[in-house]
Amino acid sequence: MTTQQKTRTLTMAQAISEAIGQEMERDERVFVMGEDVGKYGGIFSATTGLYERFGKERIMDTPISETAFMGAAIGAAAEGLRPIAELMFVDFFGVCFDQIYNHLAKNTYMAGGNIKLPAVVMTGIGGGYNDAAQHSQCLYASFAHMPGMKVVVPSNAYDAKGLMIQAIRDDNPVVYCYHKGIMGLSWMSYFEGSTNEVPEEAYAIPFGKARVVREGSDVTIVTLSQMVQKAVLAADTLAEEGISAEIIDLRTIVPLDTETVLASVAKTGRLLVADEDYLHFGLSGEIAALVAEHLDTIRLKAPVRRLAVDAVPIPFSRPLEQHVIPQVDGIVAAVKAQLATPIGL
Repeated sequence: MTTQQKTRTLTMAQAISEAIGQEMERDERVFVMGEDVGKYGGIFSATTGLYERFGKERIMDTPISETAFMGAAIGAAAEGLRPIAELMFVDFFGVCFDQIYNHLAKNTYMAGGNIKLPAVVMTGIGGGYNDAAQHSQCLYASFAHMPGMKVVVPSNAYDAKGLMIQAIRDDNPVVYCYHKGIMGLSWMSYFEGSTNEVPEEAYAIPFGKARVVREGSDVTIVTLSQMVQKAVLAADTLAEEGISAEIIDLRTIVPLDTETVLASVAKTGRLLVADEDYLHFGLSGEIAALVAEHLDTIRLKAPVRRLAVDAVPIPFSRPLEQHVIPQVDGIVAAVKAQLATPIGL
């Protein structure tokens, strides 16, 4: 962001809507479809104001049939349009799994590269507000596990706008995951760090470029989405005790910025992966394995630690939900445990 750019403070919801609107003005092939994206503006406000500007032909409310509108988006992309299909909750991807995994992710390959599918699947992720097991998961690692799709997970308004513009312009399928708890909605408590300065003009943030949120020397915390805000608060607490934590915001997990992660861990000698997705067979294991595969160039001072959601459905009960989803105090405790447990002891 240059000093000449005019900026304002936006929530993530406002930044996403602005990004979509600017791309719709620039490219008439861009349109949005999904449940309640029209006059309602999206249940999490990601399309607020767009229906009034572009009308029902380009901001299309759909029936409650994820399979139908996801398939329609794939067909539209194959014919040269650039659809943005909002899957209201990421948990619903099971309904249209075949369309996403067997068609959106694979059809370019199966057509020998003769078609492009420039479609964005935009979806709300995350818990923390008592919406129970079927509306509170993250699941971004599930999409990353399937070859053929890029996976984007912003943590703040500035990144949300730049990454959405990049997603719309990309000629490949992109799954764009926004955490409901950092959208800046008045009816939902959220972490303030997600609302920040955003340029008025359009800009794109390249995929595969992680952001060093905070530099440190004692431990690397690799994280993304709402966990970035929690990691910053944890790092403030740790700093009061003389512990210097470096925070890496991945921004995208496909492609994954392995270079930034490895450089940071090589510097600090310690790695904590803080993730709101499931612990088992997920992103935290992938990052841990990445570091393990480079121990010829990295000297670890302590075993790698992972903090994520255990193998249980997200509870409706607030105390149980807060226990299952990693919190600020959990990050602090994990870092302290690392510093107290050197390699070989």
